[in-house]
Amino acid sequence: MSLAKITSVTGRGVPVTGNDIDTDRIIPARFMKCVTFDGLGEFLFYDVRKNADGSDKPHPLNEARFKGGTILLSGANFGCGSSREHAPQAIQKYGFKAIIAEGYAEIFFGNSTTLGIPCMTAAREDIAKIAAAVEADPKLEITVDVGAQQVRFGGQSVPATIRESGRDALINGRWDAIGELMEGLPAVKATATTLPYLAA
Repeated sequence: MSLAKITSVTGRGVPVTGNDIDTDRIIPARFMKCVTFDGLGEFLFYDVRKNADGSDKPHPLNEARFKGGTILLSGANFGCGSSREHAPQAIQKYGFKAIIAEGYAEIFFGNSTTLGIPCMTAAREDIAKIAAAVEADPKLEITVDVGAQQVRFGGQSVPATIRESGRDALINGRWDAIGELMEGLPAVKATATTLPYLAA
């Protein structure tokens, strides 16, 4: 079965402002003692969302108006710090399908791409425009166009780039390396039957 071609993502936005939001803030280390990634979404941004007793702190993800948002808006150097794959996994499991930020840590970008999450880069002022529109109308529909490299919202559009390697992988359905390997398994088995040192 071919991987989905991710050419665009449409949904509502959630502004999580700030620069240098690291992977420990995205998913604290104590929640990484899991066998699978299932359930990690509930711990996304846990320490900045929750008090010690589990009650809510002021945070966009705790606001009813942003519930169901699928496009995360943030600042510069998003996903820096450790290379933990749990960070993009938690973002995906929470329900986010795309990220728009000023920039990304290299490994975080790669880990997100292999989950099919477009990490679009936009100018600070353009992200501020999107965030202001979302603040004014949290139900506003945003379209992240990976192919055209732009973000459309409320009759406006701003440029949003993505590294060519990520763009190519997403729009051509080659974003999951393991999935690609599994798809090629029949060809590998067929080739193996022609190799005399394997036929013995």
